[in-house]
Amino acid sequence: MNQTLYIKNMVCPRCIMAVETVLDELEIPYKSVQLGQVDFSQAIPKGKMESLDKKLTGLGFELLESGKSSLISQIKTLIIDQIHHKNEALRVNFSTLLSDQLHHDYTYLSRLFSSVEGITIEKFITKQRIEKVKEMLFYDELTLAEIAFKLDYSSSAYLSTQFKKETGMTPSQFKKMHSPDRRHLDSL
Repeated sequence: MNQTLYIKNMVCPRCIMAVETVLDELEIPYKSVQLGQVDFSQAIPKGKMESLDKKLTGLGFELLESGKSSLISQIKTLIIDQIHHKNEALRVNFSTLLSDQLHHDYTYLSRLFSSVEGITIEKFITKQRIEKVKEMLFYDELTLAEIAFKLDYSSSAYLSTQFKKETGMTPSQFKKMHSPDRRHLDSL
């Protein structure tokens, strides 16, 4: 019997490695570990599940029950993965991506997300994109126009407007800061 666990706060490849390490330490065999989820070929015994929960919590992760909270975690994971970890541009809009991947109508996903998180999916996507822009500005490897193109903004002017609206400063002002205000992805 296959089992899937959903884990909150898995936002990067290091998180995947940390979860794999915990699973190996507890000698829990798994099929795959991805952002936000672990697939098993068999059910995990209750005692091992409690140990897993305790170790993951100690690392800042949270096991999610099946249902609405895991669906919200999956929405966040798909968005974070697409914006922060994929190099190729999204060929469909986020609403289509989320509906196709999660097998739910986007209207349902949007209402659920807003009711639990207190912000819309679109606002969450904007916050993630702005954090990615901050990262790219911080490393100073691309021009603003290149960043706008890479993150699918219609223009660098629109990116600048959205950046100022979210952060209160222009991208140029942000670049001049010595210790920029960047946030952990799981806190957005």
